[in-house]
Amino acid sequence: MSTRIAFLKGHGTENDFVIVPDPENAIDLPPAAVAALCDRRAGIGGDGLLHVVRSAAHPEAEGMAAEAEWFMDYRNGDGSVAEMCGNGVRVFARYLQRAGHVTEGDLAVATRGGVKTVHIAKDGDVTVGMGRAVLPEGDVTVSVGERSWPARNVNMGNPHAVAFVDDLSHAGDLLSPPPYSPAAAYPDGVNVEFVVDRGPGHVALRVHERGSGETRSCGTGACAVAVAAARRDGADPTATGAPATYTVDVPGGTLVITERPDGDIEMTGPAVIVAEGEIDADWLETATSA
Repeated sequence: MSTRIAFLKGHGTENDFVIVPDPENAIDLPPAAVAALCDRRAGIGGDGLLHVVRSAAHPEAEGMAAEAEWFMDYRNGDGSVAEMCGNGVRVFARYLQRAGHVTEGDLAVATRGGVKTVHIAKDGDVTVGMGRAVLPEGDVTVSVGERSWPARNVNMGNPHAVAFVDDLSHAGDLLSPPPYSPAAAYPDGVNVEFVVDRGPGHVALRVHERGSGETRSCGTGACAVAVAAARRDGADPTATGAPATYTVDVPGGTLVITERPDGDIEMTGPAVIVAEGEIDADWLETATSA
C-alpha cells in the first residue's frame, strides 16, 4: 500500500459517499476500513463508499467487462457489501466524467445489481436506468413503536419495504432498523421507506437504509416508492402502455422517477463532487486495527 491513497467526496441529493479510485483493484478495503472512512467524526464521513474499479480487474465484475468498463464496488457505511445504490451510480458517473474517463452522453456502469445505463446531461443532471422492479408476493408489515402499517415489497436489485403513512414524523428517529414481519420476507435485511403524498404524482419520503441508518436520500428507495405509489394509484405502465412519472422529495432534494411501458425505470437527479484529497495510509491502518 502506498503512503497515501487518493479519495474524493461527493453526494447525490445529499446521499453522500467517500470515493476511492482504484482502477486495478489494488487497494484492500476490508469492512473495518470502510467503516472507519465513513465515520462522520473520526473519518471522512459518508453514507457509503464508492470503490472505483475496472470491471476486468474485479472478480465480481469481470463477467460484465464486455458491457461496462467500470465497476461500482459499493459498500454501506458500516462496511457491509450492497448490491446497488442509485444515488451512488450518479455520483460514480460524475466522478468518471471529472476524471476524464467519460464525457457527456451515455455510458454503462457495472454493479452487483447488474449493468446500469447512465446518461450525463449537459445541464448537469444524471439519469440512471435502474432496471425493472420485482414485486414479490406476500403481505409485509413494518412498525415504529405502537404503530404498524402494511408495506409493499419492492426489489430494485436490493430489497425495500414501502409504507404509506399520514405524517413523516410517524417514522420516528430511524436510529435503528424498523421492525418488520414476516422475517422470511427479507432474510438479509431491508431498506424501509415511509411515504406521504404531496399531490398528484408527487410524494415525499424518509428512509432507513440497511447498514447506514436514516439517510438524506436513497435512489433505489425513490424508485421503489414510485412503483409502489403507481400500483396503489392503479397505474401499471406494462399493462396500460403509458409511462408513470413521480416526483419524489427526499430530505436532501428531489428526484424524478419514470417507469416506462417496457418496465424499465429511470431516475434523474443531481450529482456533485465536493472535495478531493488523500487518505493517510498509516491512519487507515491504525483505525482499521483499533
